[in-house]
Parts: sequence; C-alpha cells; structure tokens
Amino acid sequence: MHLEATPARTLPAQDMEAMDAAEQRAQRLTWSVGAVVGTVLLLLLCLLCSRALF
Repeated sequence: MHLEATPARTLPAQDMEAMDAAEQRAQRLTWSVGAVVGTVLLLLLCLLCSRALF
C-alpha cells in the first residue's frame, strides 16, 4: 500500500515593509534597553569605586 501526501498549500503573502518596520522598532527598543542597563551599571561601578576609595 502506497500513500501519497497531499500537496502543500500556498502560504499567505507577507508584508515585507511592515516586517522591516517592526524589526526596526525592535532593534531600537533593544538598543534603548541596552543603553539604560549600561548607564545603570556604570553608575553602580562609580558608586562602588568611590566607596572603596573614600
């Protein structure tokens, strides 16, 4: 007995412009969160170094 697979159905069209815009927003959010985290870490490092020196 041989079974034959059904043909693959067609995928819906993709909105490439919307995908690019969403990717840019996600990248901007990632960079913003990274900048905030980096600033907080730098402030904590300065605080710890100042406590060690004085």
